[in-house]
Amino acid sequence: MIETLLGGLLGGAFRLAPEFLKWLDRKGERGHELAMQDKALEFEKIRGTQRMAEIGSQADATWNTGAIEALRDAVRTQGEKTGVWWADALSSSVRPIITYWLMALYCAAKTVAFVAALNAGAGWGAAVLAAWSEADQALWAGVLNFWFLGRVFDRGRS
Repeated sequence: MIETLLGGLLGGAFRLAPEFLKWLDRKGERGHELAMQDKALEFEKIRGTQRMAEIGSQADATWNTGAIEALRDAVRTQGEKTGVWWADALSSSVRPIITYWLMALYCAAKTVAFVAALNAGAGWGAAVLAAWSEADQALWAGVLNFWFLGRVFDRGRS
């Protein structure tokens, strides 16, 4: 009876063993396929991120190109006449009027500093030195460089 029972159990085990091994093999294959799909999904995510970065870079480059072209057009057309006499007159007079007004204000401030130094009992030389500072020297160096370099560039263009 034990032999019959053992024979039945061993026969069933030997019959079920290939099915169990096939089940384990399919389970391993499914795990492998899932792992491969996860890797493919990660790869697609990375590729999508790179593509979005590329699209963003292209958009930035396009925007920068447009901005530079707009700036170039604005600078080119800045000195052109509009055909409206009062707008052209106002446009051509703004810079000289502001320049003369600031020069007059600057000269008035320096004159007041000079007269105040004289009234305080300083001599002419000390009064001049009191009215003229290193900041004034730097300011006038910048103005002179602006005007003389402007002439150099104007001659180079013609």
